[in-house]
Amino acid sequence: MSDAVVALDVGGTGIKCALVSGGGEVLHTERHATGAARGPAAVVETILDLASGLAGKARADGLTPVAVGLTAPGVVDEAAGVAVWSANVGFRDVPLRDLVSARLGLPAALGHDVRAGGLAEARLGSGRDFRHVLFVAIGTGIAAAHVVDGRGFAGAHGAAGELGHIVVRPGGTPCGCGARGCLEAEASAAGVSRRYEAAAGRQATAAEVVGLVAAGDAVAIQVWAETIEVLADGLVTAQTLYDTEAMVLGGGLAEAGGALLDPLRVAIRARLRFQREPVLVHAALGDEAGCIGAALLALGAQVTRR
Repeated sequence: MSDAVVALDVGGTGIKCALVSGGGEVLHTERHATGAARGPAAVVETILDLASGLAGKARADGLTPVAVGLTAPGVVDEAAGVAVWSANVGFRDVPLRDLVSARLGLPAALGHDVRAGGLAEARLGSGRDFRHVLFVAIGTGIAAAHVVDGRGFAGAHGAAGELGHIVVRPGGTPCGCGARGCLEAEASAAGVSRRYEAAAGRQATAAEVVGLVAAGDAVAIQVWAETIEVLADGLVTAQTLYDTEAMVLGGGLAEAGGALLDPLRVAIRARLRFQREPVLVHAALGDEAGCIGAALLALGAQVTRR
C-alpha cells in the first residue's frame, strides 16, 4: 500500500479536500460548502466528518492514511494546533488539530490557509527557484505568506502576513476587521465586485468585471484601474517590509493573469524608491496549493511524532 495524507483547506465559502502523496502529488480531490452561516460548531463537525470520509476513501483505494493536514483562515496558532480567530468562519480558540487527530487516530497538523499555500508554492510551485518568496492570495480576502528557504514564518502570535489589513485608503470602505480602507476591503475579489456594483448599479463578480474590461465597459475599466493602484500600494508596502525576491500571486483575482500582472508590474515599478523590484509571477498550483501545503505540514508532524 502507498501512503497518503488527508488534507483539508478550510475557507469561508468552501472546503477543498484532497488525498496527497508524500511527494506532493494530488491523488484525489473533493469540494464541499463550508456552511459558515450555521455557526463554528457546525463547521467543525463538517471538518471532522470530511476528514473521516477522506481517510475511508484512501483505504478503499488501497492507500494508507498516515497523517492529516488542515488549514484555516484568520489567526492560527500552529504550534498549539488552534484556530484562534477567523472572521470568515467564526472560529474562536478551536483546537482543530487535536479534535481531528482524536477522531481519526492519526497525527495531524494545523496551519494558516495562506501560509500553507505559500509553502507549497515556494517548495513545489512558482517560487521554487527563489530563496525569499512572498505568496499573496487575492480572493475573497487578501493575505500573504513569507517563505524563506522553504520555511514559512507565522510570527510571534500566528498573525504574520495579514497584508489585507494594511490600511491603504484611510477612511475608506469598512472592513470585516473593524477598520476602514484596508487593502482587503478595497482590492479583494469581493471588493472589486462591491465597487463595481456601487458604480454601475448592477452586480458583477470580479471575474465578470475583468471580462467587462476586455469588452470596453467604461465603469469596469475605471474600477479595475483603481484596483491596480490600490494593490500596488499594498504590495510596495509589503516589499518595503519583506525585501522579497519574488511575489507569487494566487487566489481567484490572480486568475485574471496578464490583465492583473502586467499593469501591476508597471504600477509597482513607478512606486519603488530604494526598494528592489520583486519578480512578479502567477501561482502555479492553483486552488490545490492549500491542500498540498497542508499535506506538507502534516508530513512534518508525522515525522516529528514518530
